[in-house]
Amino acid sequence: MLDLSFHKPSEVVKRLCARLRTERLAQDMTQADLAGRAGIGVNTVSNLEAGRNVGFEAVVRVAMVLGRIKELEALFLPKLDSIEDIRRYESSAKRLRTTKKRADHA
Repeated sequence: MLDLSFHKPSEVVKRLCARLRTERLAQDMTQADLAGRAGIGVNTVSNLEAGRNVGFEAVVRVAMVLGRIKELEALFLPKLDSIEDIRRYESSAKRLRTTKKRADHA
């Protein structure tokens, strides 16, 4: 597993785009094949592999076609290491937004 925690966002994008291209090629698909199966344009696949800005739905569609939706679904799973984490998560699930933090003026 590749540790991406100490890299710049642009480096993470570059590595993930390279992985995407490698996975597509490993599944013996052209960009046109992938685009057709995902219901997106070839330019969108090309932009995605090049690290250019594309919509998140396109990323989801590509992940589905490549059989990688489980990894994507795991992206923002809660990190629950303690009972307190579980309680905090359950209470935050009911909130619609965060509360404003007030600066203490001494």
